[in-house]
Amino acid sequence: MSGKKVSITPKPTNVQSEPNLDNWISQGKEGLNDAQPTSEKIKRLTIDIPESLHRVIKSQCASRGNKIVDEIRELLEQKYRPNDG
Repeated sequence: MSGKKVSITPKPTNVQSEPNLDNWISQGKEGLNDAQPTSEKIKRLTIDIPESLHRVIKSQCASRGNKIVDEIRELLEQKYRPNDG
């Protein structure tokens, strides 16, 4: 071995550039409320579907530039929301 020494300095941390997780989480919640009235609470719904169906849904949504969640919400609202007139 050679007597050469290499010093490694620690990674600099910049407090200003680190993301504020509380703000990031709040932004996510605001994104959920965009699709729903702000006075209504959001509830999570989990369903199991066959992989082949998921592939078709994902492909179709991607080709239209939409998110799966947005299209599923729209379908559920068409089926279950009462008519306004």
